[in-house]
Amino acid sequence: MSHLSGYLLLPISLIIGFSLASQAGVNSQLRQALSNPIQAAFISFLVGTIILGILALIQGDSWFKPNAFKTIPWWAWLGGLLGAFNIAMSIFLAPKLGALVLAISIVCGQVIASLALDQNGWLGYPKIEITFNRVLGALFLIVGMFLVAKK
Repeated sequence: MSHLSGYLLLPISLIIGFSLASQAGVNSQLRQALSNPIQAAFISFLVGTIILGILALIQGDSWFKPNAFKTIPWWAWLGGLLGAFNIAMSIFLAPKLGALVLAISIVCGQVIASLALDQNGWLGYPKIEITFNRVLGALFLIVGMFLVAKK
């Protein structure tokens, strides 16, 4: 991917960031109404599943290619488990940490994991070597996390 196209995709990533920060707050309100973070996560996933089902029907492609399930690696099924964990824990942590600390701590975890994923080309990511700039950027985020978390 060229640098130009990468920069053009950044606004979409920023929108995802706004969405994630908002999602935790919205789901936290759902938790407050239901008094249970697991039930709130279930409702969140249920609504998302319905929306994705409608979009899949509108898209018009067949639901699954023949024998598609046979080609899926075992670990690819963990995405739903990770999503459920992420949503449930965000619902639990949002009222305790606040939006900023929750968001930056999640981002720091993503950055640390991403350094390893890119360096090794794991999970289908392109192999991108760790550089001084990448590590320095990650360290700035981590320092920022501690600065915003300090009361």
